[in-house]
Amino acid sequence: MAQFRNSLIVTGLLLSATAPIAQPAHAATYDGQWSVQIASNSPACGNGASVSIGISNGQVASGDASMSARGRVADAGEISVTLSNGVKRATGSGHLAGSSGSGTWHGPLCSGTWTAQRI
Repeated sequence: MAQFRNSLIVTGLLLSATAPIAQPAHAATYDGQWSVQIASNSPACGNGASVSIGISNGQVASGDASMSARGRVADAGEISVTLSNGVKRATGSGHLAGSSGSGTWHGPLCSGTWTAQRI
């Protein structure tokens, strides 16, 4: 019985030695300054706004003194952001890939889409 157990241990060691070692995926970094173009689905809500945001260690912060931005970017590029300016507030979500991204946003009365480019 001991010989059989030793044989299993040796076989297991040989198999594990020849199996490729899994490397952890390196998370893509989205750190830096981004220019975000905001479009509305309704002409009554305005259209064509541009906002600058910064991303550092996956955390979104405002790059524009007139607007507060808070949010997070996941390793795979999913982003969720809240923008506020006084009592105005909107939340957005979407995806970043490389040096661009896109998604949707909504506020109390308006909604639309956004696109982003790394500056």
